Amino acid sequence: MFPFEADHIIPRSKGGSTSLDNLALSCGCHRFKASRTHVRDPKTGKLVRLFNPRKDRWNKHFRWSKDLTRIEGLTAIGRATVEALRLNRDELVQLRMLLITIGEHPAQRSE
Repeated sequence: MFPFEADHIIPRSKGGSTSLDNLALSCGCHRFKASRTHVRDPKTGKLVRLFNPRKDRWNKHFRWSKDLTRIEGLTAIGRATVEALRLNRDELVQLRMLLITIGEHPAQRSE
């Protein structure tokens, strides 16, 4: 229903390679990222780098909402990444609701 695609963590336009250590699976969010590596934190307005799945720990920058349908940014990097990549767009929230119903939401599996 929502296929994953390969995303360059450091965009090729910024010198990133197409090697495994610079690729990550993306739910299509990379289309919103484009060639950006830094974006503004919606809370402070400061320019911060985007979350790097190879270097950063998810739990430091994000958490699930109480109903597990939304990703909440805990840090400037987390907030900026959630907004820039539109991690809570309607189709993803709906997918998470479906995953909860069938017991396959990532947060349910880690409990």
